[in-house]
Amino acid sequence: MKKRKIPMRKDLLTDTMQPKKELVRIVIDKDKNVTVDPSGKKPGRGAYVSLDPSKIKFAQEKGVLERSLGAKIPDSFYEELYSYVDHQKARKELFGDK
Repeated sequence: MKKRKIPMRKDLLTDTMQPKKELVRIVIDKDKNVTVDPSGKKPGRGAYVSLDPSKIKFAQEKGVLERSLGAKIPDSFYEELYSYVDHQKARKELFGDK
């Protein structure tokens, strides 16, 4: 059986290549709206971040996403991102890698 290629993306926070399924995509559209993109298919400029809540807090403090996406990111977005990442981490621990 042929071995399938695993899509890899660069994690903005750790600067390492990781499997796409272990990251979440952050998108900024033409109107400068920043959203979480779980499907990975929304139009706009995207950046991938790891599913680690501590790294999300670090990114907020250092302004990593703001520099990468080139826009001011509100604190409410970071709260939404933190809750999404926390939920995905808990889900992964509960159900495993599926």
